[in-house]
Amino acid sequence: MIKKLGNSDWVREGRSFCDVNEGTCPFCQQSTSEAFAQSLNEYFDETFVADSKAIDDLATDYATEAARIQDQLTSIIASPSKFLDVEKLKAEKDLLDARITLNNQRLAGKKKEASRVVEMESLSNVSAEIKGLIDAANTQVASHNKMVANLTSERNTLTAQVWKFVLEELKADLTAFKTAKDCLDKAISAMTTQITNSTTDKAKKAAEIRELEKQTTSIQPTIDGINSLLSSFGFQGFKLAKAASGTSYKLVRSDGSDAKATLSEGEKTFVTFLYFYHLLKGSDSESGMTTDRVVVFDDPVSSLDSDILFIVSSLIKGLFDEVRSGTGHIKQIFVLTHNVYFHKEVTYNPKRKDIAMNEESFWIVRKPGLATKVENHTTNPIKTSYELLWAEVRKPERSNLAIQNTLRRILENYFKILGGIDFDQLCALFEGKEKIICKSLCSWVNDGSHYAHDDLYVSIDDSLVDTYLTVFRAIFDKSGHSSHYKMMMGDAYVDDISEAAQA
Repeated sequence: MIKKLGNSDWVREGRSFCDVNEGTCPFCQQSTSEAFAQSLNEYFDETFVADSKAIDDLATDYATEAARIQDQLTSIIASPSKFLDVEKLKAEKDLLDARITLNNQRLAGKKKEASRVVEMESLSNVSAEIKGLIDAANTQVASHNKMVANLTSERNTLTAQVWKFVLEELKADLTAFKTAKDCLDKAISAMTTQITNSTTDKAKKAAEIRELEKQTTSIQPTIDGINSLLSSFGFQGFKLAKAASGTSYKLVRSDGSDAKATLSEGEKTFVTFLYFYHLLKGSDSESGMTTDRVVVFDDPVSSLDSDILFIVSSLIKGLFDEVRSGTGHIKQIFVLTHNVYFHKEVTYNPKRKDIAMNEESFWIVRKPGLATKVENHTTNPIKTSYELLWAEVRKPERSNLAIQNTLRRILENYFKILGGIDFDQLCALFEGKEKIICKSLCSWVNDGSHYAHDDLYVSIDDSLVDTYLTVFRAIFDKSGHSSHYKMMMGDAYVDDISEAAQA
């Protein structure tokens, strides 16, 4: 009956009342026999103890296994893998802990009431979720480990996947680019063919032009130009003529004989210069083409007389004007010379004051010892003696003894030698006191330049020199040559004549 009803815990509780009630059943109030009591004791001694132990073992095993699982999950959460969804695992563990706690409580109640039917909370769903999270993480870990173990192949695979992705993303753009590129390639191919054909045609036309130029190019203008210069400069003994080839020159005498072997050194030099001069304006090739050029004249007046020196300097100065104006193909000219007279002529420029102009520069090459030294000068380093005399007048710290001879030489060179004006004519331009001072100046400069300095000149002071310098300037003003005085004085010129004397 107990097994059928499953009420052993109820019967067990009632036994204690039965013993107190002296063998009377506490439920039905009937007397029980010793056999009944014996049977109850036997039942509870064997079956009940076995069932109770089974329940205790079950509760203990459940609690132990549950604690082990909880410890493992706690350890996993404490040191999580980067592939594990930790937050979700924590939530599932909290649910698992709650259900385990509830089941432990129900097992404890079962131990107290063995006959009580207890229904446990299922852990299958939450266990499946936890297992799924851990399995997913382990799968990713295994995949990662496999990738690390095969890094090279995985890198290649990744690269291929990236390019595949890029290609898929840019598929439309790449298609449009390929279409445009094909069109451009076709256009470039067509243009390349056209360029090749045009280049071939250009080469053919250039060859035809050269052949035509050979037929039309003439050296006669050069011959006529050089002969005209030779004639105008007085060279009547020889001239240029066309050689038998028709494309070169020869030098002939007036009777037609060859003059090459009988020319003097100066004539050869001059003819060479004239040929070079004409070559600068043309070309030495049959095509007649010209290009920009830099010209160097290296001592072009060597072995030439003074007349030819002026001719050569004049022609070179004409080239200077072409460079300054930007006409022609000559962009820069260098003139090298040892001849100071030629340098003076070729560098003369009335527009230059004292400092070199922007488009020109002056250099002197010196060779001290074994070295070569090139010196730059801001002014023309070659001066005439006349310019040096004026430089002495312009100096603020002039010598009172030397100024006499300086003034005499200026007046003699400019008025007497170049102008043909006598000193008496100059003094006639003045009246009164100024005329006396002018005569005194003329007498003084002659006396100071032609006689030795004796004790008389010790008394010459600055005030006396200033007085005569004032009259010296007045001579140019009275004679109508004040512009020459102003030009020669340069920056030292002052408008007020009294200030000029003090300066």
